[in-house]
Amino acid sequence: MTNSYDKEIIQQLYDDYLEEVYQYCLYFTNNQSEAEDLTQDTFIKVMKNLHSFQGKSSAKTWILSIARHTTIDHFRKRKVSDFLPELFSRFSATPYGIPEAQLDHLEEWEQLQWALLKLKPDFRNVVILRGLKELSIKETAEVLNWKETKVKVDYHRALKQLQNYISKNKEGGFIIHEDAK
Repeated sequence: MTNSYDKEIIQQLYDDYLEEVYQYCLYFTNNQSEAEDLTQDTFIKVMKNLHSFQGKSSAKTWILSIARHTTIDHFRKRKVSDFLPELFSRFSATPYGIPEAQLDHLEEWEQLQWALLKLKPDFRNVVILRGLKELSIKETAEVLNWKETKVKVDYHRALKQLQNYISKNKEGGFIIHEDAK
């Protein structure tokens, strides 16, 4: 049973880190519904395990670590064939009424998601945490339960692999290399 003090702490953690957790899950899954479910599951685990938080890391890294484990568990339950969605089916459909700049942004987002989904999960995790969520090397190491050197090496390798999948053209747009391995 949680007391009123715990409820206040949980509410504060929820208010402070909801967006961080949701964005992490969305980057990892590229699916709003799954990201919402995983975010909810993460905060349920935070609530159930609040007593085990020892303060050895920041609350942010503790909660993102829970989110990481929650997403990994989710994908372990799924078949590998379900892991890569058909992102390119969205590229052909152009909704009317959306300004061109927003369409360009949407397309870039989809291309980034496609490239992220092509990365192995460890690389995807380090790119999301370091590159997109802008966590420090130390924070990323805490969330992933890695050594800082592994974070540095894997982040560098992941970025090189992303460059194989997507590059920028002279106009600043992205070029997808579908045949990249």
